[in-house]
Amino acid sequence: MTTKNVTLRITGMHCASCVATVEKALLALDGVREATVNLNTEKAFVRYDPETVTATEMENAVKAAGYGIIRQTVSIRLGGIHCASCVQTVEKALMSLDGVSAAHVNLTTNRAVVFYDPERVRLSEMKSVIEKAGYQYLGFEGDAAEKQEEEMRSAELRNLRNRTLIGFAVSLPLMAIMLFNVPLPIPMPYFMFLVSTPFFLYLAYPVFRAGWGALRNRTLNMDVMYSMGIGVAYVSSVLGTFEIVLTQEFLFYETAVMLTAFLTLGRYLEARAKGRTTDAIKHLIELQAKTATVIRDGVETEVPIEDLNIGDRIVVKPGGKVPVDGTISVGESYIDESMITGEPVPVHKSPGDAVIGSTINTSGSFTFEATKIGKDTYLAQIIRMVETAQGTKPPIQKYADRAVAWFIPVILLIAISAFLVWYLLLGAPLLFALTVLISILVVACPCALGLATPTAITVGVGRGADFGILIKNSEILELSEKVTHVIFDKTGTLTKGEPRVSAIASFGMSEDEVLSYAAGIETHSEHPLAGAVLDEAEGRGITPVETTGFSSTGGRGVEARAGKKEILLGNRPFIEERGIGILALVDDELNTNEAAGATAVILAVGGAVAGVIAISDTIKETSSAAVSELEAMQIQVGMITGDNARTAGAVGAAIGIDQVIAEVLPEQKSSEIAQLQEKGNIVVFVGDGINDAPALAQSDVGIAIGSGTDVAIESGDIVLVRSEPLDAAAALQLGRKVMGKIRMNLFWAFAYNTALIPVAAGVLYPFYGITFRPELAGLAMALSSVTVVSLSLLLKRYVPPAIRKKTEPAGRTWVQ
Repeated sequence: MTTKNVTLRITGMHCASCVATVEKALLALDGVREATVNLNTEKAFVRYDPETVTATEMENAVKAAGYGIIRQTVSIRLGGIHCASCVQTVEKALMSLDGVSAAHVNLTTNRAVVFYDPERVRLSEMKSVIEKAGYQYLGFEGDAAEKQEEEMRSAELRNLRNRTLIGFAVSLPLMAIMLFNVPLPIPMPYFMFLVSTPFFLYLAYPVFRAGWGALRNRTLNMDVMYSMGIGVAYVSSVLGTFEIVLTQEFLFYETAVMLTAFLTLGRYLEARAKGRTTDAIKHLIELQAKTATVIRDGVETEVPIEDLNIGDRIVVKPGGKVPVDGTISVGESYIDESMITGEPVPVHKSPGDAVIGSTINTSGSFTFEATKIGKDTYLAQIIRMVETAQGTKPPIQKYADRAVAWFIPVILLIAISAFLVWYLLLGAPLLFALTVLISILVVACPCALGLATPTAITVGVGRGADFGILIKNSEILELSEKVTHVIFDKTGTLTKGEPRVSAIASFGMSEDEVLSYAAGIETHSEHPLAGAVLDEAEGRGITPVETTGFSSTGGRGVEARAGKKEILLGNRPFIEERGIGILALVDDELNTNEAAGATAVILAVGGAVAGVIAISDTIKETSSAAVSELEAMQIQVGMITGDNARTAGAVGAAIGIDQVIAEVLPEQKSSEIAQLQEKGNIVVFVGDGINDAPALAQSDVGIAIGSGTDVAIESGDIVLVRSEPLDAAAALQLGRKVMGKIRMNLFWAFAYNTALIPVAAGVLYPFYGITFRPELAGLAMALSSVTVVSLSLLLKRYVPPAIRKKTEPAGRTWVQ
């Protein structure tokens, strides 16, 4: 028995029991002979029988045990991909490699997104299997060959255009000669043979080459069918010309040339239309700066952006682009960050502030230190995220994939059966039966099925990027139609996250003393409310009391000592648990502030209540509109917060939210989401992507809102670049629109084949005398794919209703 060894890289292990759990999960699989997990290196070394168990099954077992598998992702550029069968061939070739856990080929972008373990498989092996399958490996995203790929795409378009023009320039006159019986210096069959043969071979060579490559790899694709269709037409003509088996009435020369012309025209129009579906990515790439002015050895030097290093000091002058991400060290300016935040008003930046690559410096000069370059910059991460999302497949695609897998064998069976039925059973002339055979082979088109989903996904994800809605996986688009609940975090999501002290009530000491004690204890805290107290003290010129022995009770309160006095600052339960009574006067003050939507915290000094500090946060302008928009979509809206029920209820009422989940600690938010899911609900959670990571992960769709940081990019399934709750509604509206477009595309793709294949087979001929000439079949085949792509391109003009609700300046656009 042959065994193999594999190394799995695992995340989430913290102790020896984790090691035991992972080893137990692996050893429970039939075929796993040995499993050793190293906690220090976070790797599992497994010896297994490859005929019994696969590496993917092992990875799934680890994930089912509650741990993660580290896999790398690479986006490979492909050439020679023309139809849905090509997609399946490449995916099958890549999945045959040990170490590749998933491979998704996008027919629209000609990209293969591959999830793999770099310790088990190399890019060179992927290149080998792609080329062995008969396709071109054009490099991977981020390498130096991207410009070369663009040049190859342009050259391919020119080649397709030229072949199309030549095809029609030859076939139309030949058809006219046949129809009008034009006098010729030699017999027509020989004239047609001599004129059409060189052009036919020139036009059909790429099709025959691709078809032969598919057969050599034991696969059937559209090139095989096209080769059969045009091949039968041409070979029949040659046999008829020289009267070998057939007579000279079997002349399809003009048909063979015109069919190849229509086939080439279809691919040319399809390639052009597909190119337009990736405009959003191209526009994002165009935003990137090409050069930077860097200070080296005290001299300002302009260098290509590729030559920058982390730590370089870079000068940006008025009107210039910030080349990479960094932190300002000298100078100040106003920077237009609209391409990131969507806000049209330039933001003031001074030393210590972060700047984002590709934003525009509108006024003064400044110097900054590069902190992120190349693929790590914020814009590069956005581009990578959009490209990856465009390469993923939603579950609805599996129906099209299943249909495509059976399509070509079924069409071949129909074509051969129709030929035999007409010729042998119904006694039709051989010429008629051959015409039916050729028409069926040519008119059938799985390409429309293959393009229906990826074109809509590519345009839809790109359109989302236009509006600052970054979709990380196309599967989320399908879930958008099933969403029943949207739960918003309060602070920083529905409110601006800029708390300020709105009122202070003192008991037995002055307001300034209350603020001095509160600031003294909050100096040690990182809670958002602490910043509001410290800002208020600084604004009033009050010096915080010196404190020691600080400790925090998560989400409830803090305590410390000032000399011999114990200081407590927190909510009502926190104070009462420590045996400090709350007088009616204090209770009235708490109720008043909470009814107004403020968070009221109690200060206790030396065992007695000394004051109440009310802290308020401003509700965002679009929060109410977001709730209204979601409710109009028949979605229930809720809010979750750590505030007490009275405060939370007041904020919810002001926004228009009835379902308020209050007094929830940060670590409990995911449990609340899980409880909703247990009732069969599909839940979206909208949070800031920092403190809400567990809830974002627990929800069916996690939307990280507006933090504009790497954390936001890593958290959630959808990232909203702007801090706008209304964009959450827009994201779901976009998802529903894309899914509607996919269904429309699939309908037309299925309807086209369902309607025209029987016509090509001659079912209407006995009743109406209608036949489908091969030339018309070729035209219909060319138009079917173009129609699907064109329908998807309509998404480029779609504006979600939630976006239209916003009152933005005239002429405001995204990603120009």
